[in-house]
Amino acid sequence: MARIARSDQAAFSGLYDRLSGPLYSLALKMLGDAAEAQDVLQEACLQIWRRASSYDPTKSSVFSWSVIILRSRVIDRLRSRGRRLRVIVPLDQSGDEPIEVSVASTTENASDTAQKNDEASRVRSILNQLPTEQREAIELAFFSDLTHHEIAARLAQPLGTVKARIRRGLLRLRDAVQTTQLV
Repeated sequence: MARIARSDQAAFSGLYDRLSGPLYSLALKMLGDAAEAQDVLQEACLQIWRRASSYDPTKSSVFSWSVIILRSRVIDRLRSRGRRLRVIVPLDQSGDEPIEVSVASTTENASDTAQKNDEASRVRSILNQLPTEQREAIELAFFSDLTHHEIAARLAQPLGTVKARIRRGLLRLRDAVQTTQLV
């Protein structure tokens, strides 16, 4: 793991050869779909590669640590499967207006879709009212799917500053959403 943390591709390849079979079998058993199991295995392996430096041999074996990572990815996949509606709020080129607000499943009725669209627009509006540094950090984390470390590097800010901005922004966002629901 220390070699993988230093970006040693040969070490990672060896680890992958040892773990990919059992991890794939576990993902397949949990998901029941070969394509999704492959996707989850890839996501887990990418996370293992990126977080190798956080592995602590005093807490678990490499295999157990890898299973925990895989299990987390599987749970995320199962949760997303269970959602009836996925709200999408990409921005147009100017960054001001949503292009498409939602894609409804066949079980959604027009009222449900309209409600989700309104909610997505309201959240985007509240997000736009946050201080620029908080909004930017949140957008990079949630819309660009960057890690805190990647955000810190992109913004040339200390990691603690980025984490604090995201946390404060999310708290403000939560409070504003709760306040507008009461009105």
